[in-house]
Amino acid sequence: MNGARTSTFATLRGDIERIEAHGEAYSPRRVTLGHADADAHLQGGLALGAMHEVFAEAGRQSAVATGFVAGLANRVAARRPLVWIRQDFTEIESGAVSMSGLAELGLDPRLLVTVRATDVDHALRTAADALVCDAVGVVVLEVWGEAKQFDLVASRKLTLAAQVSGATCLQLRVAAEPQPSTAETRWIVRAAHSPPASQSWSAWGAPLFETQLVRNRHGPVGRWIMEWKCDECLFGKPAAYPQPVAAAPAYRPHQAGQSVFKRSGYRFA
Repeated sequence: MNGARTSTFATLRGDIERIEAHGEAYSPRRVTLGHADADAHLQGGLALGAMHEVFAEAGRQSAVATGFVAGLANRVAARRPLVWIRQDFTEIESGAVSMSGLAELGLDPRLLVTVRATDVDHALRTAADALVCDAVGVVVLEVWGEAKQFDLVASRKLTLAAQVSGATCLQLRVAAEPQPSTAETRWIVRAAHSPPASQSWSAWGAPLFETQLVRNRHGPVGRWIMEWKCDECLFGKPAAYPQPVAAAPAYRPHQAGQSVFKRSGYRFA
């Protein structure tokens, strides 16, 4: 038993040394998000086996960020288990994760494992343990507010664990300010106005996110409106829709050409 454990530790130590030796030469696999401009900035898509950060303001923006992270996790997981770790305080502030809501976004609740952590330290330890399992596709680490534990040391540990196992870590930070980290990308997410649905019976349109890529280790940053397509399970550019146009007044006939009116000595075109 001790020999097997020593062999495992030696293998992990060797993997970490190779990753650190390569440094910037490390080239992760990527998965496309579906949004052409974002994928181009990301050099082909979101990096797998890496750590990514998503930040949002408190209040309704936290729900928006949760939906955005769910979309990222869907693209990255590739039908492998998703471990979602939430600090207890997060559930008090923003409510529990809805399985039916995630199913509507395209995630399979049968592949989801949720963990409630008592504090930030517990959440970080749980995330590190989950990331070393190569059977896991994605680990979502959701923590509310500022946390001094999220320093460069903790960030590097999560990044190395993700690179060794190939699992992807998505940090969801609500009501927190970005700090220096080893994250591959950093996003700031807000709600965007959804276009009116084509069906009159539908109460709302497709989920739209105002996304800002503020950190990208291997490319430029950018800002886009991204629509989550629930049926295709990918992001895309929102479809253009006509803006409302004022109707012609009923008391005079509509004139196709340019009209000029006179009033009080002034001319209005």
